[in-house]
Amino acid sequence: MNNYPVILVKSSQELKNWALRILIFHLLLIDSARGNKVMSEPRITTEVIERHGLKPNEFKKILDLIGRPPTFTELGIFSAMWNEHCSYKSSKKWLRMLHSKGSQVICGPGENAGVVDIGDNQAVVFKMESHNHPSYIEPYQGAATGIGGILRDVFTMGARPIAVMNSLSFGEVKHPKTKQLVNGVVAGIGGYGNCFGVPTVGGETRFHAAYNGNCLVNAFAAGLADHDKIFYSAASGVGMKVVYVGAKTGRDGVGGATMASAEFDEFIEEKRPNVQIGDPFTEKRLMEACQELMATGAIISIQDMGAAGLTCSAVEMGDKGGLGIKLDLNKVPTREPGMSAYEMMLSESQERMLMVLNTGSESKAELIFDKWDLDFSVVGETIEEDRFIIFHNNEVKADLPLKALSGDAPEYDRAWSSTSKPKALEQLPPVNPIEGLKKLIASSNYSSKHWIWEQYDSEVQANTICSSGFPAGVVKVPNTNKALAFTSDVTPRYVKANPKEGGKQAVAEAYRNLTAVGATPLASTDNLNFGNPEKPEIMGQFVEAIQGITEAVKVLNMPIVSGNVSLYNETDGHAILPTPTIGAVGIIHNIDNMIKGKVKNEYIAVLVGETVGELGQSALLAEMFDREDGEVPKVNLEKERKNGEFIRSHIDLIEACTDCSDGGLALAIFEMATQSNLGFNLFESDISFIFGEDQGRYLVGCSLDKANKLIDESVKNDVHTEIVGGFIEGKIQIGRYNSSINELSPLYKNSFENSFGK
Repeated sequence: MNNYPVILVKSSQELKNWALRILIFHLLLIDSARGNKVMSEPRITTEVIERHGLKPNEFKKILDLIGRPPTFTELGIFSAMWNEHCSYKSSKKWLRMLHSKGSQVICGPGENAGVVDIGDNQAVVFKMESHNHPSYIEPYQGAATGIGGILRDVFTMGARPIAVMNSLSFGEVKHPKTKQLVNGVVAGIGGYGNCFGVPTVGGETRFHAAYNGNCLVNAFAAGLADHDKIFYSAASGVGMKVVYVGAKTGRDGVGGATMASAEFDEFIEEKRPNVQIGDPFTEKRLMEACQELMATGAIISIQDMGAAGLTCSAVEMGDKGGLGIKLDLNKVPTREPGMSAYEMMLSESQERMLMVLNTGSESKAELIFDKWDLDFSVVGETIEEDRFIIFHNNEVKADLPLKALSGDAPEYDRAWSSTSKPKALEQLPPVNPIEGLKKLIASSNYSSKHWIWEQYDSEVQANTICSSGFPAGVVKVPNTNKALAFTSDVTPRYVKANPKEGGKQAVAEAYRNLTAVGATPLASTDNLNFGNPEKPEIMGQFVEAIQGITEAVKVLNMPIVSGNVSLYNETDGHAILPTPTIGAVGIIHNIDNMIKGKVKNEYIAVLVGETVGELGQSALLAEMFDREDGEVPKVNLEKERKNGEFIRSHIDLIEACTDCSDGGLALAIFEMATQSNLGFNLFESDISFIFGEDQGRYLVGCSLDKANKLIDESVKNDVHTEIVGGFIEGKIQIGRYNSSINELSPLYKNSFENSFGK
């Protein structure tokens, strides 16, 4: 009788692992028998597979696809292309339902950025993306390279960046890591964006215990391009040269995409080498060199090297063009000696591009990049066969079916469960409205963020009309009388309590913020930040949020044209609040008609939209009572659209405008008054009326004569309006309660800096 080892297993998972080990062993024997050369690379074990973020079933699929064990480099390539960050394997099914069509859309999801028509043969190119995991590990560089990456997504398309924004979520103020994160992230955003020379015109910052172990850094960028000067990533033509340009390749960021597709644990600090290092001055030169080459007609396709670096850029170019790619890594410019094929293929060193050039244009291109002191190297060519072939030191390090890396990536239909209804709203104790307002304006969530935005250059390029502190940032379109408005919005506590309504509300608030400056909403980008999708309750948040977003962008004509999904935002099993951030763009056809004024003494405060007094999940509950109970405010999309159209069609009667969202009417009128160094008088002191967060509402400031005309027009248009107070000097009056502006204004202006200033 033959003596076979007895293997004792304790679980089905362990059985699967043993089966995988045996399969690998047998395949290696077969390979050896065939006389295949064994490469001098690490052995592929179940532990190595696991460290690459691949499940046993995914590794088996690799074996089935290529009919042999992968080399170490091939394993790294599959790991990069099949991780959550690059393949969207848990979200693809649901992303397909997002509404992305419209007469204004030139290019929707699938390219580096979305492209939307703004008339006169011009287009706005924009996208939002996350850099959450790197920013938690190394705040300055994580945030800085997040800005660098989103800028490359825009100028890769041929657009010149004109604006950036950011959406930041941090843990509790008292958490020992929060101050370091806030300071590092803000410095990184400012350090990169300011040096590159693009204005930061808006954003949002929030704090909540759910982000203690996993901050969110979402970066948005927008640029301008002519319709006939937009560049895409699809390679074309067989035998065309594949060209590497930009900075040299180093070991920074190796495995970054895989890290971004995993939860954090107690070994988080070990992941620091996965964070890239950015250089904004190199990025600026790279943009100028690319734009100069674009003008020559030499470029067939272009792709920035972002997540998964050279691997992802090459695969995407080949896949979209239906071609194979062959690369010689000995021709890749490196800044560190002895780099392996694995390292070069997975490095996420910044400020690099991959191009396919027209035949005979290489010399011309090289001269341009040499002028800008950037590396230029022909590193490969397009081939007819569906192969991704990598040579290094005259050895084949990878030979894979190219389409399999992209099109055959796993796609999961994750189990999901609907979010249960939140706890019913309990009765509030008596609240002094002045004390409630004080609590809001002294909190890190709602106090002035001037300490942040003053670190950003909002005036560079000299086209900024409105920036942080306004409902939306506004940038003039050069050499025209048009302007573009930008905003970023989401209320995560709404999404947690009711993901569908929360998703709708994020879009609706973006719609209102654009409207409040007189802009017509055009389109949106999304950054969908959630926890572990393998948990049904988390996947349910994702699914229902998408359902709400889809419904809202259809009704409000704000199609999603680009975006990003960031999952596994958890630490030790504790998930972030679901945070599907909406970045939206609107157009002001004539800047003479935008709303950018301030209120004056004796101006009237007019509330547009109906108020029931919805306090569920409100800012007042959270900040004053540390409570998150009650139903979220319902979003009536038809009324949102109607009220927005009313505001935009009566701009001549409106001096100042803001939407009513977090903090309700009380916070809206306080912010409007403070911006003009005034106080205010609110006639009503009912807590649900002044702090309720009913949707679809705007606060308008104007003269008495214009206020009366506006109300007359609202009757004709079946839009609810009412005079709720006015603007006065020196004091704050809410019903019979009062305070001095000299008491409240410093509280609002200084609280944030007192918490986070150095």
